Amino acid sequence: MPNNLQAAILSKAAQICANNGVKLTDKRKNVLTVLIDANKPLSAYEIVDIYRATHQVALAPMSVYRMLDTLCSLPLVHKLSSENKYLVCSHITCDHAHETPQFLICKCCGKVAERGIQSNVITALKDSIEQADFQLINSQIELQCLCKDCAQNVAKK
Repeated sequence: MPNNLQAAILSKAAQICANNGVKLTDKRKNVLTVLIDANKPLSAYEIVDIYRATHQVALAPMSVYRMLDTLCSLPLVHKLSSENKYLVCSHITCDHAHETPQFLICKCCGKVAERGIQSNVITALKDSIEQADFQLINSQIELQCLCKDCAQNVAKK
């Protein structure tokens, strides 16, 4: 039985899909639910395993990748390129315009926090990149960090 937050996320996800002419199929919804329930980034293969255990249905990894690509394009899900893992956008239920995502990834425990980057920072980065005769393809930023708990544990050693 979905909890209130999960229900709110799934409802908003269905609305976002409809607004973009994409159907939130049962399988896409179930993959999204796997990510919501995980509370941490998962690889496509981890999603396949959890999906099989929770829904008693085997999905091909390529099918999961296609579903994830669709969910990322909306963007209901984010891909952490440095980890090759996926997580639910933490802003699905928000009604405001979203900033470019920045992900703080704890290298010890794997915890991830999503934060928005102010547009003036992205503009400055784009200007710097263009001055080097490059073009920005993806402005998502992934920073390797230590969360507060892991940093305290490291400091105790």
